[in-house]
Amino acid sequence: MDQLPCTLEALVVRTDFSAGGAWDALRAALCSPSRDGFLANVTLVDDRRYKGLTPESALDLIPAEYQHPLLVLADPIAVASTDLPLLVVDLRRERGRCVRVVASELWSIENNLLEANMDFEEFTAAVDDGGVFRGF
Repeated sequence: MDQLPCTLEALVVRTDFSAGGAWDALRAALCSPSRDGFLANVTLVDDRRYKGLTPESALDLIPAEYQHPLLVLADPIAVASTDLPLLVVDLRRERGRCVRVVASELWSIENNLLEANMDFEEFTAAVDDGGVFRGF
């Protein structure tokens, strides 16, 4: 598999291609500001070369120059649910640790980790009974 692109924004990598409508809904959710006007700073990667990519295999494809503290995967679980629970991978303190977040709340994790306002642990501690972060 090819190395992931190097960007200043967080990468959101499509790994499941079974539901085109879900990818469209995901793009719309990520491009819509929160009610307070916040947006996730992301680059969407829609490339079949990354079909089936897992957090473990993704770690080997991240360029050394990629400085963002997280990577996001739009995997089969994310595209199977209407709230699009994306898989967020920590690239800093506990590299490879994951948490799910609904697409509409990705901005919260992305913005706060990028600015070092919060730690990954604060988001993992705030998941619901299904293991998904839905906001504070």
